[in-house]
Amino acid sequence: MNTAAAKNLSRETAAYAIESRDLSLWYGTFQALFDVNLQIKSGIITSLIGPSGCGKSTFLRSVNRINERLDYVRIEGAIEVLGQDIYEDAVELLQVRKQIGMVFQRPNPLPISIRDNVLFGYNIHASDLGSSQSDKDEILESALRKVLLWDKVKDNLKRKATELSLEEQQKLCIARLLPVKPTVLLMDEPCSALDPKGTEAVEELIWDLRGEYTILIVTHNMSQARRASEECIFMLMGKVIEHAATDKMFVTPSSQETANYIEGRYG
Repeated sequence: MNTAAAKNLSRETAAYAIESRDLSLWYGTFQALFDVNLQIKSGIITSLIGPSGCGKSTFLRSVNRINERLDYVRIEGAIEVLGQDIYEDAVELLQVRKQIGMVFQRPNPLPISIRDNVLFGYNIHASDLGSSQSDKDEILESALRKVLLWDKVKDNLKRKATELSLEEQQKLCIARLLPVKPTVLLMDEPCSALDPKGTEAVEELIWDLRGEYTILIVTHNMSQARRASEECIFMLMGKVIEHAATDKMFVTPSSQETANYIEGRYG
């Protein structure tokens, strides 16, 4: 890629934070997504639900171009984030990852200090963001406050992050995304490794982050989808079956397939 010609993702207001058009994806000869057309609103929490293997995580990972790391993946169609097609040749991958943060099923803190974890991405982008010590101290505190960890760790920032509880590690992984000022947060089963108390704490955090960030979350937990999202997308066999306000989908789904899944008849 000619980095001199590379485009950054614009923060200008777009009609939707994420929009896919006729998105299809193959793993080798296996087609995992079929003509996915979605329009995901800015500043809200949208959940992706559906049985295992339906394409939820595949779609999520397509939004920040993780899937393309596999040389046997082929993609057709388009995904726009903030109005910019992220698969255009001129789009710089580093800028895509800066604007679109990713949280995985299991917390993945680096085996370094809490402080260095939070500032890891910031240091990579320091030439863009400014890098004075006072800047870093303020950004560190702000990120940890947003995920409700500051009071617990402020006196022990040199502690290895992997020594935190799983709930605290997942919050830290979210905090690690914030200093580079992403617009979109992708979350793939972010509570699957947590106990009920930890799940409640992370759900509350996610809810508090809405508005400031567009959040797209994959979950198998129907209760979680209903509690912690404002819109819901049901996928089945690589296709979008229904996309609606969460309350509407769970009370009066338009599709019988959606109703069958929500009521536990399969999946």
